[in-house]
Amino acid sequence: MKRTVIFFLLFTLLLSSGCDFVRKLAGRPTSAELDAKRESILAAQQAEHLARLDSMRRVEQQMKDSLEALDAHLLDSLSQTKGTILNPSKLGGLFTTKLESKYCIVVGAFRNRAYAEKKLKACNEAGYTASIISFRNGLLAVSICPSNSLNETLAALRKMRGTGICPKDGWILVNQ
Repeated sequence: MKRTVIFFLLFTLLLSSGCDFVRKLAGRPTSAELDAKRESILAAQQAEHLARLDSMRRVEQQMKDSLEALDAHLLDSLSQTKGTILNPSKLGGLFTTKLESKYCIVVGAFRNRAYAEKKLKACNEAGYTASIISFRNGLLAVSICPSNSLNETLAALRKMRGTGICPKDGWILVNQ
């Protein structure tokens, strides 16, 4: 009977003290220590995540600044040259086509009319308003996105370079 009572008392003591008591006796961490460790791991992961986000924001800002500098350089070079680099008079002047807008994006220049018409058809099928500009030197240029705003034309050119319609060497024609 003594053994039963002692066993019963030990069993009751074990039940009343809980798992932390047994863990402590076994040399294992208690639930409070486990919770603290879990919180420190989560805090470290959150700090690492925030550091990655900050890094991505810095890169995004650098890219934005770079694009703004490029736009400013392009606008500055256009204002310094007064558009003569892209002016139709450099290409012999316009032959029959009268441009109604000041700027347009040239997505192709051809000597062969069939090639120009093929590019014109591709642009129209892609949903762009396209036209063929004839120059006195025999060059046929396919233009899209006519506009009177240089900023609008630059934005359209940037957007178009990601598509198959505008090649990397597409350019803006300035009609003066």
